[in-house]
Amino acid sequence: MQKNYKWCVIAMLWFVCFLNYADRQAVFVLFPLLRVQFHLSDMQLALLGSSFMWMYAVFGPVAGWLGDRLSRRGLILGGLFFWLCVTAATILSRSYWQLAVLRALGGIAEALYFPAAMSLISGYHGPETRSRAMSLHQSAVYAGTVGGGVLASMVAERFGWRSNFILFGSIGLTLFFVLLLFLKEPPRGFEAAQPSARTSEPARASLRGTLAEILASPLVLRLILVFIGANFVAMIFMVWLPSFLFSNFHMSLSMAGVSSTVYLQAASVAGVLCGGVLADMLARGNRGGRMRTQAFGLLAGVPFLFLTGWTRSIPVLVAAMIGFGYCKGIYDSNIWASLHDVVRPECRATAVGIMNSLGWLGGGIAPLAIAAASERFGMGVCLSATSLVYAMVAGILLWNASIAARMRPAHTVLRP
Repeated sequence: MQKNYKWCVIAMLWFVCFLNYADRQAVFVLFPLLRVQFHLSDMQLALLGSSFMWMYAVFGPVAGWLGDRLSRRGLILGGLFFWLCVTAATILSRSYWQLAVLRALGGIAEALYFPAAMSLISGYHGPETRSRAMSLHQSAVYAGTVGGGVLASMVAERFGWRSNFILFGSIGLTLFFVLLLFLKEPPRGFEAAQPSARTSEPARASLRGTLAEILASPLVLRLILVFIGANFVAMIFMVWLPSFLFSNFHMSLSMAGVSSTVYLQAASVAGVLCGGVLADMLARGNRGGRMRTQAFGLLAGVPFLFLTGWTRSIPVLVAAMIGFGYCKGIYDSNIWASLHDVVRPECRATAVGIMNSLGWLGGGIAPLAIAAASERFGMGVCLSATSLVYAMVAGILLWNASIAARMRPAHTVLRP
């Protein structure tokens, strides 16, 4: 294996993750156009976004279980191919319900990617570089959100909403052939660059048994609870911030798409890279180091969340979005690295699948909850109220980190 190939893997997977999130954000930016063409209410638009999230969540544990037993390379390629088929069908859709069903199928396609990708990254990167590797990969989430928002708004305003799916489908087809040629499957059953961490016990054969083992760990359960809360907030901003800027600040469709993504997501890239470096330092000999890094990001983000929904000043709004984005990136940098610190290597893809599934179930509820609450309290008040969620889950994470810090060093592979 070439010395630097493990970083080439990150580069290839970065583009897959970029495409996934560009596709997700593009739909939200297109809400004003879809509302007019299909005569949709806020609740119908929310359901359009939630259909993807719910299917993504339901299929997540199965995708994770498959990632612990089948070729992770094959699952990534298979998911991308299925996504290409769904994208092609979306271009031909002619009704709201066709679009909703296809968005749900897109959730299945993308669910196959994340558990397999995270397990594959841990196969190449041991504890010394894992946070940095995963934070680099995580930066694609923000770049993809920006790319999806900016490209979708600009292209749709000129050529119509279907043109976005033609563009993303062309990019995805090119990427599929690159992965087919160059992506390799790493060995299983041991920590990268740490053969002494091999475990003698094989992975359990049944999905039920593996789920029971993972969910028996209080550390894992609290990490999942924190992720649900953080993802709930993230989905509210991803779905409704473009429409909030369009309606409350009287921005054009393209300006709302750019403003709702560029400031927040560009700052998140800086935050995720800083969080990855900081966490790798704090995690040396301290199993709670990555979790403390995440908790710091959540607590620091509370005032910025409040200001985003409360202010009526565009300069203050921009500053708040940048601050929130940076703090969110610090938390996001260690979502999966913290989880991988407390589960066996043979269960990692399944653990990611469970956590991703439950997090997106919470995320799927968020657009509907805000659509209902905003009718009574207003969208700005609802956005500000998400700061309370961040404060609560930060406290849970600090509690988790204090327990983990009293356990054996982070480099030791332990059963939950």
